[in-house]
Amino acid sequence: MKKFAKHIISAVHENSIAEEIGLEPGDELLKINNTPIKDILDYMFLVQDEEIVLTVNTKQGEICEVEIEKDFDEDLGIEFENDFMDEYRSCKNKCIFCFIDQLPPGMRDTLYFKDDDDRLSFLQGNYVTLTNMDDDELDRIIRYRLEPINISFQTMNPELRCKMLNNRFAGDALKKAKKLYDAGIIMNGQIVLCKGFNDKEELEFSLSELYKYLPVLESVSIVPVGLSKYREGLTKLEPFNKEDAKALIATVKKWQDRAFKEYGIHFVHASDEWYLLAEEELPDPETYDGYLQLANGVGMITSEREDFYLEYNDFLEDYKRNPKHRKVKITCATGKLAGGLLKELASKMEEALDNLEIDVVVIRNDYFGEMITVTGLITATDLMAQLKDKDIGDSLCIHECMLRSGEEVFLDDFTISDVSSTLQVNIDIVKSNSSFFKTILDIYNRA
Repeated sequence: MKKFAKHIISAVHENSIAEEIGLEPGDELLKINNTPIKDILDYMFLVQDEEIVLTVNTKQGEICEVEIEKDFDEDLGIEFENDFMDEYRSCKNKCIFCFIDQLPPGMRDTLYFKDDDDRLSFLQGNYVTLTNMDDDELDRIIRYRLEPINISFQTMNPELRCKMLNNRFAGDALKKAKKLYDAGIIMNGQIVLCKGFNDKEELEFSLSELYKYLPVLESVSIVPVGLSKYREGLTKLEPFNKEDAKALIATVKKWQDRAFKEYGIHFVHASDEWYLLAEEELPDPETYDGYLQLANGVGMITSEREDFYLEYNDFLEDYKRNPKHRKVKITCATGKLAGGLLKELASKMEEALDNLEIDVVVIRNDYFGEMITVTGLITATDLMAQLKDKDIGDSLCIHECMLRSGEEVFLDDFTISDVSSTLQVNIDIVKSNSSFFKTILDIYNRA
């Protein structure tokens, strides 16, 4: 029998099944229905049944079995010392486009960890290369119907994939996608496009091969490689230009037209950067098939614009002007990629609300390099340096994507409090589950 990590209970919820049957912090969960538990995925799926048997090693050292009858999918009310119930799998590749290899020295250790864990694909939407997945894991994905699974294809040319991932097994790993397809496991794909490597003819070949996986493969995003200024000793990569972007968009449009005609989906999507670089209009909302690739920056601008105007138009229908006695000024800091959108939305808010001024400041990314234009990679260092001499007004508004998940810490380990203290201003955060419209309105009403 394989030896798995210990699953020590750290907390038992009040009025839960676990409390009712007498489980306590310090007890160790060994098996469910006589099946050893590898990680959180085993736990999640084994615990769903209406009748289960837990094998527990109590903190007193007694092995016991507990029979439970419950509703299907009812939670037991247990928390474990290790939420994941296992170690994360680190990446075995040395990809030529890896952004972690382009980080400056001296950042916190966790930022240098490269994960390539299929379990995180299901739990958190991460993209995986399949090189870390053995046959047992592949079979478990199919058995548990873990979907969708997000795959970093990069190329469907096995030899080129080995070269781009610097892993001699990377080409063979593509066969696992075929097995997932045959089992009907829903997939989404990603291609990080590198000029002179997997673009042009190679991209056409990859899309023709991936097209065979429709409609089980719901979408493929194409994103340009991100290039920081810390690339000494790494593979030489060139940035894309306007002509490259136009050609890429034309390729995407051709495959979208074919896929929509045959399957009713658009299949392949270019991230927003391509349209801005090409100076072309972004696609209509329906082109994004429900925004399946939003986390990859595909349709993010269109989605945020769409959400804003829904709230904005409803607001105007009911709003009765009530002039404020004093002017309210808000400074919004953003990356170059979202700058145009934010200026448009800010202008609309100024039209709707009396005595409101919004100054949208596009932050140049000096920390990672000017070619990095996404808001999520803005650091406190750049915020403080570029805003220190500006009249920020009543509030500095930033998006929470600049912060570590669930915390108020930037990538460079400065905190919201540090920035607020340095700039002598209150900071308001646009939450991912909220909206720019609501945040600005709240600041305005509060001032």
